[in-house]
Amino acid sequence: MSVQAIASPVRPAEAQPHAELPRNEGMPLDLGWLSATRVNLSAAERRVATLPGRRSVKRDAQAAWLLKAVTCIDLTTLSGDDTEGRVRRLCAKAKNPVRQDLLDAMGMGDRHITTGAICVYHRFVAAAVDALEGSGIPVAAVSTGFPAGLAPHDVKLREIEASVADGAAEIDIVITREHVLTGNWQALYDEMRDFRRACGPAHVKAILATGDLKTLRNVAKASLVCMMAGADFIKTSTGKEGINATPLVTLAMLRQIRAYHDATGFMVGYKPAGGISAAKDILNYQFLMKEELGRRWLEPDLFRIGASSLLADIERQLEHHVTGRYSAFNRHAAG
Repeated sequence: MSVQAIASPVRPAEAQPHAELPRNEGMPLDLGWLSATRVNLSAAERRVATLPGRRSVKRDAQAAWLLKAVTCIDLTTLSGDDTEGRVRRLCAKAKNPVRQDLLDAMGMGDRHITTGAICVYHRFVAAAVDALEGSGIPVAAVSTGFPAGLAPHDVKLREIEASVADGAAEIDIVITREHVLTGNWQALYDEMRDFRRACGPAHVKAILATGDLKTLRNVAKASLVCMMAGADFIKTSTGKEGINATPLVTLAMLRQIRAYHDATGFMVGYKPAGGISAAKDILNYQFLMKEELGRRWLEPDLFRIGASSLLADIERQLEHHVTGRYSAFNRHAAG
């Protein structure tokens, strides 16, 4: 049986091409909602611990889920030694993330599979936009003094505006962690509102840097405040913290997305980032997304994965699915 034949777990009828979602318009800061926010740590830990044992997919089904994951990857390079040549190679990989012979063997050769976006520093936005012209793949720019987020506020806003002017369709901002750690929710709300306005038509992903926020309750509250202020996505990490994306933090954030949707009707996206490099790990994130939020949140307009080396391992697993043999990791370079 081909991957195409069993694609229903990944692309059911209700998830076929759809109209663009209305953007999250935000709402007034609700301090009462924040003060009532709790996270049951032991229950959350039990929920996450049981996930791998309760959910498993093999063979064609696993290949289908991994191909879906490819379409949600924000293929990323955020290194101090980045060059325009590296960014352009990454863009070429984003347009053809899986070898054509593998797609053909799985009955998916005509699907035009690409990654969800390319994510780069502002300096390389214009080059990435040029390299991706006509592909439909958006460029995301990290901004607001990434990764520490400690630049002056007016500088952060100008950086956002410059990236949008260069063609970035998405902006990944970093919040000021101090606002969370000191419980200054009004300051966080005001900051996020300013970022949203500066983005204009570009969608904004709010990076919480969850590894710096100390508690799951802080993560939950920061998630809510950013959504109240109009974030289109909430994102775990810059990838530069000591602890980045984890299933436990993901669960806390997804439940706030669900609560916000129930209260406002707006669908906010989720992006785990940092340390996600193995295909088997991204499957658990996908399962958690589907179980907590529903099938609609598995599409790239609501789910992104910030990663650089994950794509290589997915392609390696897909080659094993087709040939029965594992190849060396370095045969599947990201760009």
